[in-house]
Amino acid sequence: MTSFSKELSFRWSDLDPNFHVRHSAYYDFGAQHRIEILESLGLTMKVMQAQGFGPILFREECVFRKEIKLGDTIFMQTKTSKMKPDASRWSIVHEFLNKDNQICATITVDGAWMDVKLRKLASPTPQIAIDALSIFPKSETFESL
Repeated sequence: MTSFSKELSFRWSDLDPNFHVRHSAYYDFGAQHRIEILESLGLTMKVMQAQGFGPILFREECVFRKEIKLGDTIFMQTKTSKMKPDASRWSIVHEFLNKDNQICATITVDGAWMDVKLRKLASPTPQIAIDALSIFPKSETFESL
């Protein structure tokens, strides 16, 4: 698998006054896709809650290249671009591609894991976190941290 891919369906509420997708909707789609991917790899919200850890973001950045309008066919591809061998720190890239395979936007997030009881950064405690992120498709420019 080269990436996780998902066709996006835009709602009226995803638009801004200029009738294209509002900037914050991109971030919402990225966040939802990351959680869906972790769930599909067995790292469910239930597992994270039981183990007392969850993902935390340090940076989230979007570069907009082409506007997206209601009714456009857009696919989001998601890959890791950086990760520590123990999966404690990582970067994930989401590319929003139109039907002509042109990049409309790219979101990059840098994150880690947090112990939700101690409210401190932590290595992922259950092995499933390391296993899940090791299967996560990697970008062509992937680098180990």
